[in-house]
Amino acid sequence: MNGKIAIVGDGDSITVFKAAGVATFPAENEVRAREVLRKIAGEYRIIFLTEELARPLTEFLKRFDEEPYPVVLSIPSKNGSTGHGTELLKSAMERALGVDILFNN
Repeated sequence: MNGKIAIVGDGDSITVFKAAGVATFPAENEVRAREVLRKIAGEYRIIFLTEELARPLTEFLKRFDEEPYPVVLSIPSKNGSTGHGTELLKSAMERALGVDILFNN
């Protein structure tokens, strides 16, 4: 698992990551994304997941908060940001620090 990085998302959104050496796992819906995450979680340290797939998997993704690895990060897809990744980052910071230091809301 030494520093391995993966991305799960629709084919168009993850193609560019393959050129950068990131392992890519296409998933057309949240059911497939959940299957892929279960399969690869023990092998990768960082897993990027497109926002469209991350939002419906919010409860499922909480299980990854209990262990140091893998770190699952929600990122925008080819369609742009839905704001879900920012929401998750803000929530994690508030849990860890007790205060919002980046967004000042």
